Amino acid sequence: MTDAIKKTLRDSAGARWFVLILVSVSMLIAYTFMEVLSPLQTLIQSTYGWSGTDWGLVTGAQGYLNVFAFMLIFSGIILDKMGIKFTAIGSGIVMILGAIIKYYAFAGNFEMGTTIIGIDSRVFISAAGFAIFCVGAEGAGITVSRIIVKWFKGKEMALAMGTEMALARLGSFLALFGSPRIAKAFDIPTSVLVGTIALSIALILFIVYCVMDTKLDKQVEDEAEAEEPFKISDIGVIISNKGFWYIAILCLLFYSAVFPFYKFSSGLMVNKFGIDPATAGDIPSILPFGTIILTPLFGYIYDKYGKGASIMILGAVLLVIVHTIFYIPSLTATWIAIFAVVLLGIAFSLVPSAMWPSVPKIIPEKQLGSAYALIFYVQNIGLMLVPILLGVVLDKTNPGVNEITEKAIANFRAEGVPAGDISAKIQTLRETGEIPMFNYSSTWMVFVGLTILACVFAFLLKAEDRKKGYGLELPNIQN
Repeated sequence: MTDAIKKTLRDSAGARWFVLILVSVSMLIAYTFMEVLSPLQTLIQSTYGWSGTDWGLVTGAQGYLNVFAFMLIFSGIILDKMGIKFTAIGSGIVMILGAIIKYYAFAGNFEMGTTIIGIDSRVFISAAGFAIFCVGAEGAGITVSRIIVKWFKGKEMALAMGTEMALARLGSFLALFGSPRIAKAFDIPTSVLVGTIALSIALILFIVYCVMDTKLDKQVEDEAEAEEPFKISDIGVIISNKGFWYIAILCLLFYSAVFPFYKFSSGLMVNKFGIDPATAGDIPSILPFGTIILTPLFGYIYDKYGKGASIMILGAVLLVIVHTIFYIPSLTATWIAIFAVVLLGIAFSLVPSAMWPSVPKIIPEKQLGSAYALIFYVQNIGLMLVPILLGVVLDKTNPGVNEITEKAIANFRAEGVPAGDISAKIQTLRETGEIPMFNYSSTWMVFVGLTILACVFAFLLKAEDRKKGYGLELPNIQN
């Protein structure tokens, strides 16, 4: 009788998995918008005359506000102090605001040569919009992680986190596969507009979740009152934990070797593997398919059998192999690119499936919002700086290519060639050798270095687990 009274909404498998679907689809949409420009790199550079540095400035904008303005830290504090519902809805609204600004950057009529603080106007506004969107997206990310811990702790937590991440990766596929086709059928701004409209659906799903969360809070009211409230001083406790830093730096290195790959992969496919720019996102778009199946599978293994630290080590090692394949200049066959992307999908499933469910084993639950925020903050440093570094290295190791391309674009415009046809003409000039192809080998050495360091920190995390007894190698499901 007593057990029946203590049952709550999260004890219902149907209720907690319905919650997971709500927040997972919201993050799927967020990730779709996150990568909406990624497969359009070559098209955007040909259409607007952007350099590799311009592209890096826009794609690296993920960290501008989150890192320099400490917005991710504030998001974590707000989450712990104000609660899940406030943060979820607030994040959804901020994502939509940033997306609208980014859409204006491409839909607006900007004259060539106009600048804002010395940066091309379209580049500046696009970066600003993306930076604002990412404040909301990262805030939503830490909120969803906190939601899953709240509803699944002691149950199928790693499987739930793996399922959420798998659906989020499906969003990356939708962007990589669909965005170039929308741009080809209509134009680049329309691709951004479709993603912006979809974010409104994500906000609605967060509102529906809040109804479920309110019901659960009423059921666990006594339990919530008994828990010591979060204090700002708890941040000091988090950052003094060596295990926290190992997992945070592993996160930085791992994601910096994966998400910027999306941003630069279409250029790599065109310039190294000879893929048509119109379909350059197709091969990278297969990456999420493996993660859709494997991330929940590896999460289930962690829940049932443990070995979380070992899973992270294996994923980091595979990542070294993948980027080494992409780096080697002589490996240019299409099947090699496909094989490497499939292997990347496996690595991308292994590390996150074990990493995120391991955080609650290292950090107390009342500090989880701030802990996830701090990890995302560290991660965003890499996601901001690595694309910029990649863009600069790409330009420095390919001197003159941007200038030749810009002159060709100016000539085509002077001849009255429609904007939508310029990219195809630029590609024809590349294929005939009149405009040199970009050499990505030096650029990819950055990725190789990041993955080697990721392996080092994965081993350090396992050693710290043995020392402190966090239980990273133990199952998550409590019998």
